[in-house]
Amino acid sequence: MATTFPFAAIVGQDEMTLAIQVVAIDPSVGGVLVLGDRGTGKSTAVRALADLLPPIQVVKGCPYKCDPAQPAQVCHVCQPEQPEARTRKLASESRPVSVVDLPLGATEDRIVGALDLEKALSQGIKEFSPGLLAQAHRGFLYIDEVNLLDDHLVDLLIDVAASGENLVEREGLSIRHPARFVLVGSGNPEEGELRPQLLDRFGLSVQVKTPQDVGLRVEVIKRRDAFDKDPAAYKARWQGESDQLQKRIVKARKLLASVVVDDDMLTLCARLCQQLGTDGLRAELTLLRATRALAAMQGKKKVTSEHLKTIAPLALRHRLRRNPLDDTDSGERVNRCLQDILAV
Repeated sequence: MATTFPFAAIVGQDEMTLAIQVVAIDPSVGGVLVLGDRGTGKSTAVRALADLLPPIQVVKGCPYKCDPAQPAQVCHVCQPEQPEARTRKLASESRPVSVVDLPLGATEDRIVGALDLEKALSQGIKEFSPGLLAQAHRGFLYIDEVNLLDDHLVDLLIDVAASGENLVEREGLSIRHPARFVLVGSGNPEEGELRPQLLDRFGLSVQVKTPQDVGLRVEVIKRRDAFDKDPAAYKARWQGESDQLQKRIVKARKLLASVVVDDDMLTLCARLCQQLGTDGLRAELTLLRATRALAAMQGKKKVTSEHLKTIAPLALRHRLRRNPLDDTDSGERVNRCLQDILAV
């Protein structure tokens, strides 16, 4: 397995690293879309996400990484055939959280799974071979150049992301297994736009730009060069900082349930979304979850307007309708509207 660049060593892309940490604390925020210039570390940051994630408990031997603490949601492999055995505690083991790459050239069979041809031809056994969606269950599914993804694969991902299940009916197989994952995508908007249906599935959206500070550019080059010369040694050098980041994520997850979001803050979120004209109520829910996760990350027990100021552009910029008479950056439009509301 290739060594990934340490997340703690990433500099110059604060908004992107913040969004990734927020989603790591609360996956229900809905994933991250990273758009920006080529060569700005988008893929590097996402693939380094594994540094932030503590191991999870899974049912021992389960190909879908079912949660032993949720016996009602386990797959067909983990579900005992005898009803009386279903109340027994499932054996568990620890596994790292998966960050699965979905290549642009992947076939539908590779993504959803298909008949295991090798076993079918050599042993005459009809067995299902899980795909990338099964690997990504309880983890993260990363799509580089997500704006170039084929339409039929976009439809497939939208269906699975909405239901949390993958249903495969082909070659005489009928398989249903859990597929709940956090979708992370990156791309260059100059190469094409995302379909609105998929865009709406991302909780947060960040815009990555080439740093203009010369000193910062030099530092990025030095760090990347040191990593390329000896990836293992460079990662080991940053292991202490990586461990601290992971502990921070674990602590924030424990604090998350006790963070208070009062009615005044909810009203502020609703007014902001109403003023900006966002469709549906998904924007408000994203603001609620993301500000709560940010507060937990900072060790705070109550969400404040400062948390909203930080999160609002990330949660709302990709949900705004285009105004042909206003070419202002969408993040600036969100900040301007929020300032107007807070001033009232």
